[in-house]
Amino acid sequence: MVSERVHVEVFGQGPALVLIHGWGLNSAVWQQLAPELAQHFEVHAVDLPGFGLSHELNVSADLQDWVNSIAQAIDKPAIWLGWSLGGLVATQAALSHPKLVSKLITVASSPKFAQEQDWPGIKPEVLSLFQQQLQQDFVKTLERFLAIQALGSESAKQDIMKLKQMLAQRPLPSTKALSIGLDLLDSIDLRPRLVDIDIPFLRIYGRLDSLVNQRLISKVDKLVPQSQRVVMNKASHAPFISHKEEFLDHLLTFVDVK
Repeated sequence: MVSERVHVEVFGQGPALVLIHGWGLNSAVWQQLAPELAQHFEVHAVDLPGFGLSHELNVSADLQDWVNSIAQAIDKPAIWLGWSLGGLVATQAALSHPKLVSKLITVASSPKFAQEQDWPGIKPEVLSLFQQQLQQDFVKTLERFLAIQALGSESAKQDIMKLKQMLAQRPLPSTKALSIGLDLLDSIDLRPRLVDIDIPFLRIYGRLDSLVNQRLISKVDKLVPQSQRVVMNKASHAPFISHKEEFLDHLLTFVDVK
């Protein structure tokens, strides 16, 4: 099933670059990078189904439908960059639409977010608690999640403020989209398929990230040895906000458009 098309904001000139935000947010999260990215890329900033300006779309519980809706809207070869939950979307796109994904970049993401034996991740009870809180007060739940994303960063207070401002620039996500997003974080496991990715692949992490534990980085290295990875030592879960210049340097070096 192909879903309805998502909202995509297009700006800049150069190779096509698809930007996919994380859980709870929207495409406004990339605004801080927009002027620099527009100098190098034709940027396609996506609002995932149920988020931002795609908030009225029907939200499928199938990750592949999310990918298909983006592929349908853009329909050209591009570099796909996904942050957090968006990293799962971008990785699935590389696997299912290889002709559309020329290079893959994941930021503060994991092929499996939920913890299990011998795999560091978010504890299932934490994801379950977020689901419960979501039904009670989804605005407060969103705010709590934003705060967790900045934990560890030296600029945590400023980062949280920026994330809140970005969230406020678009319609709030639907409760259904938030709930399905949490289900995807809890259930999706792309580890067995990573070996099938045969395009240039960069993984960017923040060493202080409290959502994507640095202990999983070496495990992913073994699952996808053909990829490159960068660990930003002073960054947390939103490195493109807390350490914009360093993040851009890694991105441009990998894409080789400097």
